[in-house]
Amino acid sequence: MRTIPARNRVTPRLRATFVAVAIAAVTGTTLAGSPASAAPSTNTSQFKGVNWADPRDNYADDPVVLSGLSLTDTYAQTYTKATRVIAAFRANLGANTVRLPINPYTVNGSYWKSYRGVIDAATAQGFKVIVSYWEGTGANKDGFIDDPATYWPMWNTVVKAYQHNQRVYFEPMNEPHGYTDAEWVDLAAKWLDTYSSVPRNRVFVSGAGYNDHVTTVCADPRLKGTYLSLHHYGFWKSYATYDQWASDLKERLGDCANRTVADEFGAPMTTGLNYNVPTPDDNSVNFIQADTDVFRELGMGSVYWPGLRTDDTYSIQKLIGDAARPWLATTNQSGADRLAWAWGRGRPVKS
Repeated sequence: MRTIPARNRVTPRLRATFVAVAIAAVTGTTLAGSPASAAPSTNTSQFKGVNWADPRDNYADDPVVLSGLSLTDTYAQTYTKATRVIAAFRANLGANTVRLPINPYTVNGSYWKSYRGVIDAATAQGFKVIVSYWEGTGANKDGFIDDPATYWPMWNTVVKAYQHNQRVYFEPMNEPHGYTDAEWVDLAAKWLDTYSSVPRNRVFVSGAGYNDHVTTVCADPRLKGTYLSLHHYGFWKSYATYDQWASDLKERLGDCANRTVADEFGAPMTTGLNYNVPTPDDNSVNFIQADTDVFRELGMGSVYWPGLRTDDTYSIQKLIGDAARPWLATTNQSGADRLAWAWGRGRPVKS
């Protein structure tokens, strides 16, 4: 999530060799089928969403447990809680999409049966669900797939469960910054070849680096027909004007906005900032106003980080009510207003 992008990071030689071997090898069972070449819409604005996150920022060496859920929850308990949280995302924000983390500990172990309750509850309410792989923490938080021997079986399980559910989308990796651009494109192409039964217009290929530019993945013909995901954060600069933020975003998109969803962007929401009025000396206000204006202008979908994450100042929702039957409250109405504007509703910033 919120880490400083390194667009030209050098990959260690031994790790690069390992990556090349992993890509070349056929790891796990290939789920073959007729390739679906349908291209995404030239307007991705149908994705109006938020991230629902583990309080640990989704980086974990054990199962990810979303804010408001518990590792001991049964499938039924998870489904009930998730049904209410998803309904609150819609009621409070007008969202129709949620992005969820997975890792091998979540999927390959016993918690998967319960965790599926989140995906099932969301799709049952008509939500689009983007399922994204997160790496581990500590030494594993290096921008590489932690262990191909568990990564591919994880995706085998997830794809088998949801490849026929048209509301579920697959994102092979979040922020693959350990790989060079060329290595990441190769790995993304490997994922598509392995899961050729998945329609390409249900795959989100992350931008290279920290998802911070989509120009290289967009240019590779092997990834044709997929959506692209971009991340963009105001803390990447100590200060920029509104116009500078708009230009920065467009530079990272290149000519690829028609395929791209910004599936992470965010700014402080619990500190009292007013995003509805111009505040030229405030970097966060400039950033949010520029991003939401550009998303609307270019017809881009966007998925705010985070919709819900406990103790995150960026979180635009917070848990309220009974823990067994949670509901959400909005932490910053002006931030919610800017999301509405990005998603085609509401009013522009007051001059």
